[in-house]
Amino acid sequence: MDTTAPTVGIDLAIEPAIDTLPASFRWGVATSAYQIEGAVDEDGRGPSIWDTYCRVPGMVHNGDNGDVACDHYHRMPEDVALISSLGVDTYRFSVAWPRVQPDGRGPVNPKGLAFYDRLVDELLGKGVDPWVTLYHWDLPQELEDAGGWPVRDTAYRFADYSMMVFDALSDRVRTWTTLNEPWCSAMLGYYEGRQAPGRQDFTAAIHAVHHLLLGHGLALGRMREAATPPTEFGITLNMGHASPATDSEADREAARRADGLSRRIYLDPLLRGHYPEDVVADLAKRLVEIPVRDGDLEIISQPIDVLGVNYYSSSKHSGVAEDGAVADEDGHPVDRVVRFGKPVTAMDWEIVPEGFTDLLVQLSREYPGVPMVITENGAAFEDRPDESGFVRDDDRTAYLDSHIAAVAKARQAGADVRGYFAWSLMDNFEWSYGYDKRFGIVHVDYETQVRTPKRSALWYRDVIRRVRGS
Repeated sequence: MDTTAPTVGIDLAIEPAIDTLPASFRWGVATSAYQIEGAVDEDGRGPSIWDTYCRVPGMVHNGDNGDVACDHYHRMPEDVALISSLGVDTYRFSVAWPRVQPDGRGPVNPKGLAFYDRLVDELLGKGVDPWVTLYHWDLPQELEDAGGWPVRDTAYRFADYSMMVFDALSDRVRTWTTLNEPWCSAMLGYYEGRQAPGRQDFTAAIHAVHHLLLGHGLALGRMREAATPPTEFGITLNMGHASPATDSEADREAARRADGLSRRIYLDPLLRGHYPEDVVADLAKRLVEIPVRDGDLEIISQPIDVLGVNYYSSSKHSGVAEDGAVADEDGHPVDRVVRFGKPVTAMDWEIVPEGFTDLLVQLSREYPGVPMVITENGAAFEDRPDESGFVRDDDRTAYLDSHIAAVAKARQAGADVRGYFAWSLMDNFEWSYGYDKRFGIVHVDYETQVRTPKRSALWYRDVIRRVRGS
């Protein structure tokens, strides 16, 4: 089956700022293991928290699961050919922890690790650099049964697993990301209960924040000690630009609190060696303490070579509820998200490219000296294939255009951004939304598993060619 992108050109209308990107700029596409691989019970893979969560009635749209997903485990070579045809130089993918180490402790599973060995070789054979993410939310269920990320031991188990993968692939993989979006793992998984493992315990979530960061540091230290240059290490955080709805003190405080718990609680320990004092004080008011032990912050704050930035939208915040209240029923300060009044994606996320520029400039100003790569950016829309299976997704193409331009504008303002990876390579299992939301620049027919590049994929390919001057 020919899954490569057509060679015909398309109307290449782009925002002028994109033309300022250098020929050396890195271009990629991104995926994650549970969302695309399938084969959940093949070749010794153990169950993850997502396998379990998907079986809980009502937690995932339509009762969907990742058992088959995009069947990438069996279709990997053709998917790599598709990636290559898009002209990207980098493919960011995650390794499934329960495929490599089924129980989260104990020996490596050779058959599981062999899949990623073949994937790396296939990518390099097509001239595409592999960018490995070691953890994209698929914690082995046995570790969750032992307490999960709120328990300190999980950080050590993560470091052990990371070395299994690093020892096998570091001779060919030059860029390593420890964690993807620890905010989602901690807050959606352990506090809001909207993602696996589905717990609702604020204290557990804050403990998970610290142990995720500790796991990052422990793994980073061991990998760097074993690495042969040139090898780069980093972490990927999901972030938006948080601003007050008005200039009132209540709204400015709401924006500060939101920014603290979503962004600075990760960046400050990683890049400054301490947790933000205001966040620690806010937590104390809720009788919650970050479980820091002696030496933890030194481990967490080891230098990184690249900061992965995942961006989808930004937010405005008010400290006053619509009824005028400044505290909720539990006595906690109000944080009400206020709409910009902009168009939204199928996820009901407002489209705020200027917030992307603001975020990147803010990051470069507050945390100078750390190069950034946009490791995820994209949008879900209601795709409608024509009779041939082609999707003319002008809305997604416009989204990519405005957001790549936003990156270029941030670079012009001094932000050190060195690459952009579109999320996602293809439609896939979208976590609690099941298969209802499509982020891919490649359409997937889930019944036949046929892949068809959408208009956005062809536009993206041609933009890359233009910027490179090829």
